[in-house]
This record gives sequence, C-alpha cells and structure tokens, in this order.
Amino acid sequence: MKTWQHFGVAASALALGLMTPALAMAAGPAAPTFTKDIAPIFQDKCEACHRPDSIAPMSLVTYEETRPWARSIRTRVESRQMPPWHIDKTVGIQEFKNDRSLTDDQIDTIVRWIDAGAPKGDPKDMPAAKQWPNEQGWNFAALFGQKEPDLILHSTPWLQKAGANDTWWRPVTDTGLKEARWVRAIEIRPGTIKGRKITHHAIARLEQQEDNPLFAVSDDPVLAAQGGTFMEWAVGKQGEMMRPGSGKLMLPGSKIHWDIHYSNGGEDITDDVELGIYFYPKDQEPKYRQVLHLMGATNAGGVDIPPNTLKQTEGFFILRDNGRVESFQPHMHLRGKAMEMDAILPSGQVQVLSYVNNFNFNWMTSYFYADDAAPLLPKGTILRITAWHDNTSSNKLNPDPNVWVGYGDRTVDEMAHAWVNVTYMKDDDYKQELSARKARLAQRSTQQQQQQ
Repeated sequence: MKTWQHFGVAASALALGLMTPALAMAAGPAAPTFTKDIAPIFQDKCEACHRPDSIAPMSLVTYEETRPWARSIRTRVESRQMPPWHIDKTVGIQEFKNDRSLTDDQIDTIVRWIDAGAPKGDPKDMPAAKQWPNEQGWNFAALFGQKEPDLILHSTPWLQKAGANDTWWRPVTDTGLKEARWVRAIEIRPGTIKGRKITHHAIARLEQQEDNPLFAVSDDPVLAAQGGTFMEWAVGKQGEMMRPGSGKLMLPGSKIHWDIHYSNGGEDITDDVELGIYFYPKDQEPKYRQVLHLMGATNAGGVDIPPNTLKQTEGFFILRDNGRVESFQPHMHLRGKAMEMDAILPSGQVQVLSYVNNFNFNWMTSYFYADDAAPLLPKGTILRITAWHDNTSSNKLNPDPNVWVGYGDRTVDEMAHAWVNVTYMKDDDYKQELSARKARLAQRSTQQQQQQ
C-alpha cells in the first residue's frame, strides 16, 4: 500500500509539474506594482498637484500616501476626470505642448494595478523622487543669463482665512512702462510657497490702448476694456516662451487686471501673485506679433438660458490677416458644458480645431498647440466658437436648474467666450511658414517609416 501511495504522490507531483507552464500562461502578465509601474506615471502626470504642501487634497508621492485612495483614483482616472484635461481625444488637433492627460495604456495600467489589490512591489524598483521646488525661483532667468525677469509685477496681497469659501480676487496693477517693449517670455506664480496651498489659478490680463484694430482684444469695446489674457498660472504650469521670432507687445500706460482664484488652505495665509516678464533687448524686434483675442460664443444673442434647458450658442471672429493659432482656452461658468473652435476657410471648407466636450469651471485650462500642429490659417478665415450650457439637474455643478440664467460676472451667472492666441504674419511670411512646415512633416513621416 505504501508503494502505491508513494507512486500516487509522485504521479500527482508530475502532473502538477506538467500543468505549471500552462497555468502560468493562463495567468497572463504579472500585475502592475506601485514602485515599478505606477509611481513613474504619478510623478509625470500627478505630483505637480498631488504632493505635500500643494493644492491637491492628498499626496500621491509614496505608496503609503496613495494606497488609501486607490478606489477613488480608479474612478477619477477611468472617467478621465483626473488629471484635468478636457479636450475630446476623438476629434480635432491632438498634439499639445502642455498635454497632462493620461494615455489609454497608462489608464489601463492604473486600473489593472488597483483591480489586482494595488500591490506595492519591490522597493528597489521605486524611481528616484522627483525634485519639486521647495523655495521660490524663476524658471527662465538662467536661460537669458539673468537672475530674475526684467519686470516683476505684484497683485495686491490677499488674506485667505482658514475655512473660508473660495474667493475671486480682482485687483489692478499699473505696469509702469514709459515705452513700448517686446516680450519674449512670461512667468507667473504665487508669491510664497504657502501661497501655493491656496492659489487655484491666477490670470493676468493686459489692458492697453491699441491703435490698430487687428491687435484689439475684442471688437466689443466693453470686452476690450477688460484686457486680454497675458498669462495664467495653474498648478504645474511653468510659464510661456514665445515661439522663435514672435513676441507680445506691451505699450506705455498699460495695466494688469488680475483674476485670482483662492481656496481654503486650512490656515490663515496672506499671499500675492507675481508676474515675471522677460523683454527682448531694445535693438531686437521679433518678426511676428502675438495677440490674445477674446472670441465670443454668443454674438448678438447674448446669454439667455431658460430653466431646465440645454442651450447652444455660437459666435464668429474674422482673421483680418494670415495667422497661426497658438492656443485655445474656453471660458464659461457653472452651467458651461462644452465648447468647440472651428475654422471656416475662405474656400468654404470647415475644419474642427478643438473640442472641449467636458468643460469644468474649476479648471480653466489653456491648450497650447505643438509647434507643427498649431493651425496656419489664411486671411479671411472665420473662427467659429460654439458653446453649450447645461441648466438641468444632470449638471452636478448647477446651483439651481429651476431659474433663468443670463450674462454676468458672478459665478451663478453665465458667459461664453474663448481666449485664442494668434500670431499674425504677412502673405510672404505665411507662405514660407506653410512650406517649411510641409517639409518638416514630410521628413518626420520618412523617419517614422524607416523606423518601422
């Protein structure tokens, strides 16, 4: 009996040995781990906000900080609520300089990690910690051989009390300029490290008297008086360098209109916002001028949204010269649902440039097109801005779907426009830009084919 028992055990062991490879194949690849697979993603796309002493409610730097939030992370990531990037990925231009969205593969990796129980993994696989600034510093100064920007402007300080509701602070600052100066780079930041805990975003608008209507912020004199967005700061944004040969022009007597969103930081914090401006040398004048236009999405119809209604409106802006569209930033309030920018070419052809299908008032994002993706459009092109508002109960941000909503600056009122940065160029320059881009794209295509 013992002999047969030993034979049975041996046979069973042999059978298990033969089955092991098949079982391993059926099990598929090993589950992702935090140290090897997740931490690199979070460092690249999340830590700008989700780290100690920053604006996000929790840190995602270490495994111990991240693990309690696993289920919430899965929900936000899978629904593409986080990181905040609201461009529809199925239509329009998809190449941006500041794309902070997750790829489909990254989302799949995060979801599989959480579904597998969110394992930590081997500590040896953990990438080196990403170094974030622990003191104030100017990002671009060294690039120009300087210690700081040429001009630094400050907003009026604001005290955000612990536990206070969100505040929108809108002071005005004189630039002090006595002569026109060309701008080649801009930075904006909270004035202190603690200020980063309360500053959700900050917008600096440039108000100045333009003689040439081509460079006016808006055809509407009331809107033009508010100034065009000069620079904005949101968590993770470093600054803006003008494309080679182009710049923004600041005129004497200009002013900065601030629009700063402060939120609860859990303690009393007093802060201001600093705007750092780098000028071209006085003997250097860029070839092209960039202008940030306010392009309305309502035109003469205005904002008129009945209760419990979805409302679509549109506005039109004519390019008076050839131009390169540099960026697109939708602006609406709590009922804002979506916004699209189309180019209607002189030939009648319509091109969808960008479509924000999931607008969120809490995230005022400027989408900066990549160098060879920024639309080059001929004079006479019409930019159509279409907006959708959702004044129904299905809109979770809607404070009251049972009231009529009209135009106004209050958060409970509505508006609809896009800030669109355009670099203007004359006919010969425009043709040269088209030809140079065509050559670069052809070269890129050839290199990609050779690598396949």
